[in-house]
Amino acid sequence: MRTLDQLRIGEHAVIVRIMNSEIAPKLLEMGCTPGEDVKLQHIAPMGCPIAIEISGYILSMRMAEAKQIEII
Repeated sequence: MRTLDQLRIGEHAVIVRIMNSEIAPKLLEMGCTPGEDVKLQHIAPMGCPIAIEISGYILSMRMAEAKQIEII
């Protein structure tokens, strides 16, 4: 199993599922839905937050949230 926080800058992946049901509604509202293609755009100097490209826009999220998104 691989999670979104493990991507390298410029790497693409597809979201499989959100593992934490408590934050799932928030992430789903932001467009992190299963089957969606994502690309890591940027990692902040201290490692958090990260910026991903999803559904044609850039989304910033905490590393803790990215760890809850399973990808392939």
